[in-house]
Amino acid sequence: MPIDITMPALSPTMETGTLSKWLVKVGDTVKSGDVLAEIETDKATMEVESIDEGTVTELVVAAGTEGVPVGQVIMRLSEEGEAAAPAKQNVDEAFVRRLPNVVAEPLPTEADRKALWEKTAPAVASAPSQPAVQPAAPQADAARIAVSPLARRIAEAQGLDLAAVKGSGPNGRIVRADVEAAAGAGAGKAPVAAAAAAPPAATTSPSATPPAAAEEKKAAATPAPAVSDIPHTVARLGAVRKIIARRLTEAKQTIPHIYLTVDVRLDALLKLRGELNAALEPRGIKLSVNDMIIKALALALIEVPKCNVSFAGDNLISYTRADISVAVAAPSGLITPIIVGADGKAMSTIATEMKALADKARAGKLQPHEYQGGTASLSNLGMFGIKQFDAVINPPQAMILAVGAGEKRAVVIDNALAIATVMSVTGSFDHRAIDGADGAALMGAFKALVEAPLGLVA
Repeated sequence: MPIDITMPALSPTMETGTLSKWLVKVGDTVKSGDVLAEIETDKATMEVESIDEGTVTELVVAAGTEGVPVGQVIMRLSEEGEAAAPAKQNVDEAFVRRLPNVVAEPLPTEADRKALWEKTAPAVASAPSQPAVQPAAPQADAARIAVSPLARRIAEAQGLDLAAVKGSGPNGRIVRADVEAAAGAGAGKAPVAAAAAAPPAATTSPSATPPAAAEEKKAAATPAPAVSDIPHTVARLGAVRKIIARRLTEAKQTIPHIYLTVDVRLDALLKLRGELNAALEPRGIKLSVNDMIIKALALALIEVPKCNVSFAGDNLISYTRADISVAVAAPSGLITPIIVGADGKAMSTIATEMKALADKARAGKLQPHEYQGGTASLSNLGMFGIKQFDAVINPPQAMILAVGAGEKRAVVIDNALAIATVMSVTGSFDHRAIDGADGAALMGAFKALVEAPLGLVA
């Protein structure tokens, strides 16, 4: 009997995923361990391996489909020796009809078209001098356009000319994504609302047209300037960018942020970094300032445990280990791989792990356990020359440290003016979980560790 392959849950919180790419096709023979597809989750693109063996008989979900629920059938295999039955439904239609809460409605009838026309153009439909409006028979060319029922209904609702829409489905079939993209770009739009569903206007003499109706028709034929008239491009948001947008919006709307900034002198840390790198060079390890800051933040969290917490409604979760989520800019968007137990690791270990995690993040190959969790976050934009900024908390964490660029500044040391390398560091704290005094204590502990960095190697 056929073997159903379903959308896997690639993380504990995953509810839907995007089927980015199929790596097999109908007729291929797959074995256990073969990679079937690439699935895009809220944080990474991951490869899905087969645990069954057989021949691919149907790709139920088209490549590029977003919002596929966990547990939804995405492909079918036939067991060895079993005849492969041809798929009865197009990939796009099959997926749509299996989705929950989707009703397979029939296409509009001629009577529906007439009713829609009379509703949207009452002046024309009710004019006494005009003959009764007769619905036009479907054109042969329109009937031959390969389009899914769902895409056709959306096009009719949007007033789109399907002949102007390029299909991306199998054999050039127009699917929902094509219609939505065309609607967003303003392509294929009829000049008058509901023109896609409207029959031809009734024939009438010029003298029979009321002046008001003529002016209205003239105005409708000259569309007003719109945003779409400005040269631009439209790109659909990927799953990662959508999740980032949703989570950051929720964070700013639900978390009362408090921001605390300190200026930290870096000269002693830079000197120590040079000495450590000279010692680590034979091992092929090179410490960055960021590696040392990760260690300093981790130790500061252990020193000030009231900041190593998470707010959970009626509960406050306190952590005894500092797992630091480090922001990394990946092609698909921001992602935060985690240095687990950074407070107890040598800086050389942190440097090695951070390099490996950053490489995997940029390649979209992070596993869920490598980016989910963390007790606090660190975002460093100093390498871009940013002097100071306020970062948004990454829930359910209760704080994030925003690190600016180190720069030469005039400072007062021992009542004397001097030049020092200084960076501005801002902590964002969830005020529901962390009081201002505790946040200030954490910033003070961090500043002390960076300015007297021997504590980082003790």
